[in-house]
Amino acid sequence: MIGEDVLYLTVRELSERIHARKLSPVELTEAYLHRSETVGDRLNAYATLTRERALAEAKQAESEIAKGKIRGPLHGIPYAAKDLLAAKGYPTTWGARPFVGQSFDFDANVIRRLKDAGAVLIGKAAMIELAGGMGYRFGTASISGGAKNPWNEMCWTCGSSSGSGAVVAGGLAAFAIGTETWGSIVCPSAYCGVSGLRPTYGRVGRSGAMALSYSMDKIGPMARSADDCALVLHAIAGHDPDDTGSIHAPFTDAAPKKPLRIGWLTNAWKDIDADIRKISDLAIETLSHAGAHVSNATLPDGPWEAAAGVTISVEGASAFESLIESGRVSQLIDSLGQIGGYINMTIPAADYERARRAHTIIAKKMDEMFDQYDVIAAPSLPIAATSMETNLETDLAFSDPLGGIGNFCGLPAISVPSGFTSKNLPAGIQFVGRRLDESKVLAAAKLFQSHTQWHRRHPAL
Repeated sequence: MIGEDVLYLTVRELSERIHARKLSPVELTEAYLHRSETVGDRLNAYATLTRERALAEAKQAESEIAKGKIRGPLHGIPYAAKDLLAAKGYPTTWGARPFVGQSFDFDANVIRRLKDAGAVLIGKAAMIELAGGMGYRFGTASISGGAKNPWNEMCWTCGSSSGSGAVVAGGLAAFAIGTETWGSIVCPSAYCGVSGLRPTYGRVGRSGAMALSYSMDKIGPMARSADDCALVLHAIAGHDPDDTGSIHAPFTDAAPKKPLRIGWLTNAWKDIDADIRKISDLAIETLSHAGAHVSNATLPDGPWEAAAGVTISVEGASAFESLIESGRVSQLIDSLGQIGGYINMTIPAADYERARRAHTIIAKKMDEMFDQYDVIAAPSLPIAATSMETNLETDLAFSDPLGGIGNFCGLPAISVPSGFTSKNLPAGIQFVGRRLDESKVLAAAKLFQSHTQWHRRHPAL
């Protein structure tokens, strides 16, 4: 029987054992499936498991590896995909009652690319209904129920990629695929103490994925380490001819030769929990001692969050127009989600056009900022994981200028574990870079993780 210590190894470590024939992809897949059926069920981590497909893919990987036909570092590695990505023949519910019976006869671009890399799909991770596109007040806004945080099951995992966070933190798969329109990779990564990468907008093709905001949706990996995120991004990045937002730009993971210039943001959060502030101060010290040049920086002032919010609301109303106009939106679980689409449909076209003009301005300002810094950094969130009963609309209604600007401009970012609070809940630090500059974002995260062990800790389940 494969032990928990193996299930929490990084992708690279698992890959080395598999390719050295010291670990069987079939046995590893069976172990993750068993844990997903037991611990995963308790955490509400999955929308569905893809057991038959997983075992077939694992057997194929094992056979190919035995013959010396190794596809790459993901060959034989089990993973989970957020349930807004189509997986041929399996339910793709988008976390929402109106789509419970929905399935597709094809794989999403990301799942197809991971299959080509030899990765093993073991399940569809639970998610907030419609990725929160109609709004939601509680983390229980999902047909799977609220995803419970493996560090404290009374707490939520955060964001629409809530199940993906639970999967990785709970040791239910080696990595998971999440999506972010505003915070849904960074947030669950911070709450759950895992590493999560939000790629540049257009870096990862979105065909076969549910659309929320055409100009802001992004797909990325959540894993044990920044290095793991880089390995997964290599597999899923690339032009997607069926995604009009997809770009032609090869991804390289070349570390900069000079010491990193890191701008520590002093205005990313208005109020920061005392534990988070202490953890962040230590993170700055660690980065400085590791050789990075860390200096204070500030985000440009402006209506950027409001503009980003208008963009998501208008594009979301368009994406779910038929659901709203048919009245089926009333089937959503969250009371805010039941009415949010109607509100979004009333936003004037002039407001949307003003938001697009604001996008041009802030994109230029951020490009100028990255002439001074390789990356900018801040606590991933100003608080640690909150209870499942927390009302997000009233109790967590704080400003998030970095999340707003970063997603509005399509900038790459990564959140990595930076420590633990006095209540033994994870905290995260995020690094954000210029468009297409994932290499520097990853370099900063890898530098931090080479001098810390926070990403090696896992909950006792």
